[in-house]
Amino acid sequence: MKTIVAAGVAAAILSTTALPAAAQTSAPLLDPILYGQLERWLGAGPLYLDNLYTRQPGDDALDFHAAVDGRGSSFTLMRIANDRGDNWLVGGYNPQSWSSTDGWHVTARDVERTGFIFNYTDPAVYRQVPTDHILPSQGSRQTYNSPDHGPTFGAGPDLFVDDRLSTAISWQLTYGDPDFEGRSIIDGTYGGQFRRIDALEIVAISPVPEPPAYAMLLGALAVLGWSARARGRIRSP
Repeated sequence: MKTIVAAGVAAAILSTTALPAAAQTSAPLLDPILYGQLERWLGAGPLYLDNLYTRQPGDDALDFHAAVDGRGSSFTLMRIANDRGDNWLVGGYNPQSWSSTDGWHVTARDVERTGFIFNYTDPAVYRQVPTDHILPSQGSRQTYNSPDHGPTFGAGPDLFVDDRLSTAISWQLTYGDPDFEGRSIIDGTYGGQFRRIDALEIVAISPVPEPPAYAMLLGALAVLGWSARARGRIRSP
C-alpha cells in the first residue's frame, strides 16, 4: 500500500517541532562547479542563473514567496545538516513559477513532468515518476504552493521546507525510483527525519541569450567590407 505524507500534514507536524534557524553565511551556495552540474542535469544548454532570494535572519515563507512568486523556472539550493554535524547540499528544479496561492501544481502528462530534485553532495538526481508506472498519478504532484510552506516538491513530501525556512524533510514518493518510497534524498534514512537548514537560496533560470541574427549578419558584412577595402589598398599602385 502506498503511504503519502501530504505536504500539509508535514507542515502541521513541523509547527510544533521545527528546528531553530541557523545563521546563514555570506558565501553563496552556487559556485562554478555546481553551476555546470545544474546545466548538465537540466540538459537545456548554457544557462543564466540569477539569484532571486537568499534567506536572511528572521525570514519566513512569506519572505520567500514575496521574492520568487511569478518569476518563472528556478533552482532551489539548500545546505542541510544533522545533529552530528554532517551536511549536504540538496535542492530541486521547478519548471513553473512558485506561488503562494496555487496549492498543488499537478502534471498529468509525462511532457509536463520535467521537475527534479537532487543531492549534490552524494551526487544523484531524482526525476518525477512517469505515467507508465503502475500508479500513473504517483508522479503528478510537482510542487506544493502555499503561504505557510517554503519550497516544497512532490507529495511525499519528497523535499519539504517549513514556514520558518529552518527545517527540511525528504520522503520519496513523487520523485525518484518508486522502489525507494519513503527514503530521504538528503541522507538515505527512512521515516521522514527532520533536518536543519543552514542556508537556502533560489536562483532563476534563463537560457544564455544568443546574438540576434541581424547583428551577426551586420558583423559578417562589416568584415567582408573591410576585407574588400584592404584588397583594394593592396592592389593600388
